[in-house]
Amino acid sequence: MKTQDIKDLMKFFEETGIGRLRIKEGDFEIEMRKKADQPEFTPDMCPTPVPQTPINLVVNNEKTQIQTPKESINSPMVGTFYVAPSPGAKPFVKPGQTVRKGEVIGIVEAMKIMNEIEAEFDCKILNILVADGQPVEYGMALVEVDKI
Repeated sequence: MKTQDIKDLMKFFEETGIGRLRIKEGDFEIEMRKKADQPEFTPDMCPTPVPQTPINLVVNNEKTQIQTPKESINSPMVGTFYVAPSPGAKPFVKPGQTVRKGEVIGIVEAMKIMNEIEAEFDCKILNILVADGQPVEYGMALVEVDKI
């Protein structure tokens, strides 16, 4: 490179927003940096850590009793639970009623098929856990019972 080429390159370098330029051509190599735009790194340039405010946590050591039925009749499938054979009809069972093994306690509709859910053992109905027409999952408790 000729001296005039280097001067032109330096002028171009100053006029542009380039902070660093390096050119290598054969045995010739030139590197230019703008020091004003790139201050040298000093330790005081590191951001100062912001002190963390402590968080007050209250831990409750009391054990919470989750109300789960001792015994229940569960849904054998996913579907919609019905307490009566048709809308407005008398429900299959009511709380306080005693049912025998094999008696129908409700219906689960799955894929437009009405599946009667029967008591698996003699029991007393304590509580109906699912509202009429509500969706149910497989294994979900439908009726809380007390075995006889």
